[in-house]
Amino acid sequence: MLTIHHLGKSQSERIVWLCEELNIPYELKIHDRDSVTMLSPPALKELHSLGAAPVICDGDLVLAESAAIVEYIINIHGEGRLALGPDHENYADYLYWFHFSNGNLQPVFGRNMMLNRANLASDNAILLSTQGRLVKVLTLLNDRLENNAYLAGQEFTAADIMSVFSLTTMRYFFHWDLSPYGNILKYLKRISDRPAYQMAMRKGDPTMPLLFT
Repeated sequence: MLTIHHLGKSQSERIVWLCEELNIPYELKIHDRDSVTMLSPPALKELHSLGAAPVICDGDLVLAESAAIVEYIINIHGEGRLALGPDHENYADYLYWFHFSNGNLQPVFGRNMMLNRANLASDNAILLSTQGRLVKVLTLLNDRLENNAYLAGQEFTAADIMSVFSLTTMRYFFHWDLSPYGNILKYLKRISDRPAYQMAMRKGDPTMPLLFT
């Protein structure tokens, strides 16, 4: 059986959610962050040298990196569901938004988080530039959702599973007001209504209030 190693409040929630959407059986092993450093516990380092989540085990295979895991599960266990193939009219959109999450959205939240912790002056040029980049990224996302129910179009796909963490759980580490982005908030409401998402979050982070506003 597929085993998912999930670290609380982390990107590994994507993998739990994916398996719930695909109705794939799995064993969930939850790891807690160090109470002082908030970093991964030693058990994850025993699985993979980077010591980060997610990690999955599938027979003798040990695989890390959320995007790689999502593609692996879809292709090996999910019969291609939740991905759009080259013959689909929204194939290019799917590819773009699937990779947008780890190429732009999550990195810019991460950079802002680190600069925020550095206690820089509010007029620091690097800080302002990084904040401006986040506004651009969120504006692009908000514009995309103006006429599309989901990121690849009107169809829910793995591109959505890749992106929602940055807009919700990530804001526990770096708060950013989403109220100017009405389309994103409507999108998050649609996501929050999905039974598979609700089930995944109950299993993986049962005590964590979800951030949808």
